[in-house]
Amino acid sequence: MFEKYIYMARRTQLMSKMMTGRILLLGNIENPINFEHNTYPFRQDSSFLYYIGIKSPKLAAVLDPENGETILFGDEMSIDDIVWMGWQETLAEKASRAGIDKIRPFDQLFEYLLHLGTRCTIHYLPPYQSHNKLLLEQLLNCPVNKLYPSISLIQAVAAQRNIKSAEEIAEIEKAVDVAVDMHRLAIRMAVPGCFEYQISNAMQHFAQDQEMCFSYPPIVTKRGEILHNHMQFHQLHDGDILLNDSGVETPLGYASDLTRSFPVGKRFTSLQEDMYHIVLHAFKTAEQLLTPEVGFKDIHLRACEALVEGLKQVGFMKGNVQDAVANHAHALFFQCGLGHLLGLDVHDMEDLGEQYVGYTAAEPKDTNTFGIKSLRLGKKLEIGNVLTVEPGIYLIPELTQLWEQQNLHRDFINYDFLKKHLGFGGIRIEDNYVIEKDGARRLGKYLERELQEIYQLKDQYLD
Repeated sequence: MFEKYIYMARRTQLMSKMMTGRILLLGNIENPINFEHNTYPFRQDSSFLYYIGIKSPKLAAVLDPENGETILFGDEMSIDDIVWMGWQETLAEKASRAGIDKIRPFDQLFEYLLHLGTRCTIHYLPPYQSHNKLLLEQLLNCPVNKLYPSISLIQAVAAQRNIKSAEEIAEIEKAVDVAVDMHRLAIRMAVPGCFEYQISNAMQHFAQDQEMCFSYPPIVTKRGEILHNHMQFHQLHDGDILLNDSGVETPLGYASDLTRSFPVGKRFTSLQEDMYHIVLHAFKTAEQLLTPEVGFKDIHLRACEALVEGLKQVGFMKGNVQDAVANHAHALFFQCGLGHLLGLDVHDMEDLGEQYVGYTAAEPKDTNTFGIKSLRLGKKLEIGNVLTVEPGIYLIPELTQLWEQQNLHRDFINYDFLKKHLGFGGIRIEDNYVIEKDGARRLGKYLERELQEIYQLKDQYLD
């Protein structure tokens, strides 16, 4: 945990934005895999972590803005718990480290809220665990399909968590540093004959040796055109591109998210080199535009133009670059968004809703247009935002076939040339940044991204 004053200040700031009612923060529970006592690895709710800091399951907190106090609802370990789990730090001790001195048994939460009755509004965030949906149904005497989370609380939490403190940035940089070394391990291991799962397993082992874990299921694949490909059974061969999208999470819950694409053998083919340079150019184009008060959607579109410029030179696209992007023809090659916020979640605060986290009421998210609807962040950047930049090129045979059958964007796409290279796969490059007064700073240690740097690493490991 951070120092207690940090959690106390966070709660005070939140309560200053919510002057009436009560704020209910629900922690997560241990979810069973196939029976009650065989559970998935526990992960605390990120907003609960942000304001309370305690990682134990089955907790709730009520913040009272009128009196400026916090009540923690939870149970101390019973003797049965101690028999099975051993003696651990008490809940009272954990609460003290978060600056909380009022603790009640968890089953008193219902009585507490019932006592408030209708005289007080209960503000709560969108529940995503089924247990918490059912718990809210019971606590508020309201059917699950009639639960309406507090928009004002969502907006207050998003605004606060959007701006990372120095302590948070330091945690994220710890995660980036470990991920950099983890990626270098992957580059070393990616040789002909190796299997994808061997690399993924080695990275997990490395992360755990640093007292960290994956921040999301890693994408380690030579089928990089499958955007969230978690199948890792392929054997690698000379001529393959390995796309490694993986990051780690610190013990305090802060994430990193890096991607590198590199040859399995010592060198890319000529076409692979050309495509890599296109993605790297788009990456650098976006990187240079990261600055406060610039809309991230505008940066995304400029990176798309850079991709189209390169794809025209290689022969995959044609026509006017700006017109191609305005008509979303580039989405055949770049189907997703340029990046997202990063913090306690790898897609930070996505449980609160992208409209409230990555967009504004004045500039809402486009939820319909293919390609742009997958852009998780579009609003103007602010000092203290932490985000990813991750352009890519993905040749998806099924999507190409569908677009050609529908006769889409023939003014911009050279289908005859494209169909000759549908086995290409995908390339992505990704780093993590914090927005500062005069621009942006890449977080953590440098991970090789120039082609010659990648080749030097391969030579070093393969010789």
